[in-house]
Amino acid sequence: MEKLKAALYLIPVTLGDTTYERSLPEFNRSVLRGIKHFIVEDRRSAIRFIKLADPEIDIDSLSFTELNEHTDLKTISSILDPLEKKKLPMGVISEAGCPAVADPGAAAVEMAQKKNLAVVPLVGPSSMIMAVMASGFNGQSFAFNGYLPVKPGDRTSKLHQLENRAMKEDQTQLFIEAPYRNLKMLETITQSLRKDTRVCIAAGMTTKDEYIKTLTVEQWKKVKEPPIHKVPAIFLIYHA
Repeated sequence: MEKLKAALYLIPVTLGDTTYERSLPEFNRSVLRGIKHFIVEDRRSAIRFIKLADPEIDIDSLSFTELNEHTDLKTISSILDPLEKKKLPMGVISEAGCPAVADPGAAAVEMAQKKNLAVVPLVGPSSMIMAVMASGFNGQSFAFNGYLPVKPGDRTSKLHQLENRAMKEDQTQLFIEAPYRNLKMLETITQSLRKDTRVCIAAGMTTKDEYIKTLTVEQWKKVKEPPIHKVPAIFLIYHA
C-alpha cells in the first residue's frame, strides 16, 4: 500500500468476539499498519483489536490518547497535533463498531472538521445500520435514541413517546440498554406498548450469538425468552 495521506482515519472494529475477516476488509488492515498515533475510547480494547488485525504490529511503537465519556473536552485542544502540526496520519478507534457514531470519537472528528483537516471514514460494521437492515422496518427514516431513562416511570413514558413518533412520523425508533438489563427492557416494552406495535431485537450481530427477530408486542409475550441476556443488543420500534 502507498504511504497514507495525512488524515484522520475512522477505523471500525469488530462487534463482539468474532474474527477480523468476518466483518472488516483487508484495506482497513493496511491502513492500521500505516498509523502510529491513535485516539481511542479505551487503550486496552484498542490494543486487543490491533493485535487481532495484525499480531506483527509493534504496539510499543504506537501512541494512544484516550477520548471517552470521562474526558474533559476542554483539555483536548492538542489531541490532533500529530496530524495538524506534523502531517502524520492518525486513527480513531471505538470499543465496538464504527467510531464517532454514538461514540465519544465524534469530538475528535468535529475538531478535525473545524481545523479543515481531512477525515477518512473506513468501511466496517455498524450495529445500528445492520439492525435497521434486518428489522423489516422503515430504512428511509429512522432515529437512534441511545439509552432510555433508568427510572421505570420515565422509561415507560419515553417508550410511549417513541411509539407515538413511530406511528405519526412513520419513523423507525432505535435504542439500546445495558446488556444485563435487556430482558427487563423487553418486559417493560411488552407491558407498556400497544399489542400491535412491532418490535425488533438485534443482538450479538456478526458473532456466534447473533439473534435477530421482529414480532408484535403481543407475539413477544407468547414466545420463549430470547437469548439476549448480557448480549449487546439494539431494540427497534415501529408501527403495525
